[in-house]
Amino acid sequence: MTVWDDLVGQEKVSEQLAAAARDADAFVTAAAADGPLPEASSMTHAWLFTGPPGSGVTQTARAFAAALQCVSPDRALGGAPGCGFCDGCHTALVGTHADVSTVTAVGAEIRVGDMRDTVRKSFTSPANGRWQIILVEDAERLNEKSANAVLKAVEEPAPRTVWLLCAPSIEDVLPTIRSRCRHLNLRTPSVEAVADMLVRREGIEPAVAAAAARATQGHVDRARRLATDPAARERRAAVLKLPLRVEDIGGALKAAQELVDAAAADAKQLAEEMDTKETEELKAALGAAQGGRLPRGTAGVVKELEDNQKRRRTRTQRDSLDLALGDLTSFYRDVLALQLGSRVAIANADAEDTLERVARAGTPEATLRRIEAIAACGEALDRNVPPLLAVEAMTMALRAG
Repeated sequence: MTVWDDLVGQEKVSEQLAAAARDADAFVTAAAADGPLPEASSMTHAWLFTGPPGSGVTQTARAFAAALQCVSPDRALGGAPGCGFCDGCHTALVGTHADVSTVTAVGAEIRVGDMRDTVRKSFTSPANGRWQIILVEDAERLNEKSANAVLKAVEEPAPRTVWLLCAPSIEDVLPTIRSRCRHLNLRTPSVEAVADMLVRREGIEPAVAAAAARATQGHVDRARRLATDPAARERRAAVLKLPLRVEDIGGALKAAQELVDAAAADAKQLAEEMDTKETEELKAALGAAQGGRLPRGTAGVVKELEDNQKRRRTRTQRDSLDLALGDLTSFYRDVLALQLGSRVAIANADAEDTLERVARAGTPEATLRRIEAIAACGEALDRNVPPLLAVEAMTMALRAG
């Protein structure tokens, strides 16, 4: 299995990246031997990966990073970089490679302080690997100052530095940055391709894999989670029952509160799993004494970590709400398909009785207004409207139809 095998439904992109990785390998090999550098190359110093949610944008960028760091001896025999098993590939894929730095938005945006050390590192030579790679998972969340810092680094990169930027669409990235990147756009994988991946890679029963892939409409990560996590299936089932619970004001407000509470519980669970480990690792790195007492002058570093963790909890809650909004949108699209007599396959076949009941009780026009209300809720959350207020407005609109 190579690093490209998990890129579901992205055969064309995989071919382009594999070719670039071969040219990059030839460049590094020639430079190390003080030989003539290749005259033509499909490799470049900055890449922009875009695609709809679930298409595997970040996973594709990380696979490319692994191929660039591949040290498999098979390369010398004409094999393509990206074996998936060597130390370079493995550490890049799991996020522990010393020369692959990952930047992720902790809160609603990537601040310049979050980018400062990474930008500085981008101007240094690789410590152990073949390339110095900077992977920005949420390029659309760069604020003005952090985007300017990235722009300066992309304009004049070090010879062995590669920037990999990920965003939902090319329009989400500043024109000055995207104009200096090679752009690759990913597509949503087919339901059949995602189901096949779940069977092959996760050992999921075919019927379960097909249901998860169909319910998430080709969203790879969500399909994997739905197929492997019973709690995720329970949360989705609860969301799909919401349209029957908003028939009166009291029901609408209660449903909103439960939706927000469930998202907060998700964020808390993740925080409990990650925050304690991060804090203990930081204290150990700072040389905390027995009993947890920190050396003088290090309290500010711990406070900064706590602030970042708080912002991450807020974003995790928002991400959980986004999943619920996506499930609701999918539900009402199925309702609309039934109302219009469309032959489009129903995504939420496990909720067919509820779909038919809601379809009979309304009109296509009312269903479209409900879909718009869900979109408006997402836009309100983007503007930092308090989650409960935004979700209550949505559930009230769903009730009114």
